[in-house]
Amino acid sequence: MIEMSCQLTIRRATVEDAPYIFSIIQKAFKEYSKMIGQTNLEALSETVEDIAKAIQTKTVFVAVMNGNIVGTVRLSIDGDEAYLSRFAVDSDSQNTGIGKSLMNEVDAYLKKMNVKKVTLHTSSKHDVLMRFYYGIGFYVEAIETDRGYLRARMVKEYR
Repeated sequence: MIEMSCQLTIRRATVEDAPYIFSIIQKAFKEYSKMIGQTNLEALSETVEDIAKAIQTKTVFVAVMNGNIVGTVRLSIDGDEAYLSRFAVDSDSQNTGIGKSLMNEVDAYLKKMNVKKVTLHTSSKHDVLMRFYYGIGFYVEAIETDRGYLRARMVKEYR
């Protein structure tokens, strides 16, 4: 668990967090959707119940600041590989280090779980996200168009 002086805590999500995670994902992915010009994003069709199930079956972290959930990330682990999804920070809390704190917790957790490689997808045209992921050690493995827009498949390897 990471704690910061500004009352930020990163912890595993509980089923009770699902409505708050839903709210953050909806807000963040609506903004992402507008930015990339896609309206049929899988994240936007998720329900609170879907998120509760993900919390029970996957690894979900939340960032909590001053008692409010302000960020989230989801991990699926299969052997020594992981897939990262639903990474979102509330727009009012972006550019404050919350995303980086979440990703630092992800790194520590995946290393502890002996994961060698984590993969994620993001719009290759979203320059802010691309720079963020590059800055924390991801690289582009491929560009895919299976969802109707250019998505970078990004990878980070652990040794």
